[in-house]
Amino acid sequence: MLIEHRGQRPVVPASAYVAPTAVLCGAVTLGERARVLHGAVLTAEDGEVRTGEDVVVMENALVRGRRHHPALIGNAVLIGPHAHVNGARIEDEVFVATGASAFPGAVVGAGSELRINSVLHANSILPPGSVVPIGWIAAGAPEAKLFAPGQHDELWEVQRELDFPGTVYGVPRGTSMRDIMARQADHFAAHLDDRVLDADPDPDPSTD
Repeated sequence: MLIEHRGQRPVVPASAYVAPTAVLCGAVTLGERARVLHGAVLTAEDGEVRTGEDVVVMENALVRGRRHHPALIGNAVLIGPHAHVNGARIEDEVFVATGASAFPGAVVGAGSELRINSVLHANSILPPGSVVPIGWIAAGAPEAKLFAPGQHDELWEVQRELDFPGTVYGVPRGTSMRDIMARQADHFAAHLDDRVLDADPDPDPSTD
């Protein structure tokens, strides 16, 4: 399904494939030979989503672009099933495994691996050629450190300086969930004006 959002339409080259049950919403641009499989969602909320060449986004993955943090995916990248790329930059030849997550402002260096259910925290930078083990968390900048799932105290020492609530929700830490969700409801109200497009994408929306 192709959806116009905030006046922006997906751009899909003829060499790409988008499954009938996948969703491309808003300012999403696919590279040559990109493949978006069943149930995957690429949504440009108020910032673009752009992929390079030979990118495969597998079943039920989510790629979200944000105003200050577009989702930028390089060439020859695999986004695995149920993976979550939210306002992150994924450089060339990266493997994002099943259930892995990369949060706003994060950068995954070229040739890296986010293994199953691993996490790259907001505003964290993973150097090229890195591996985040299964279920582990990487956090920190200018170079992310690796934390095992049980290292809560050690992780917090790094995590608290990364400003997750400010980066993701635009609010200071300690803001109530009621206030956060009121802001989120207002933000996502922009979808009330969405328009579902024909099945065949327009490769050049400027010709309309």
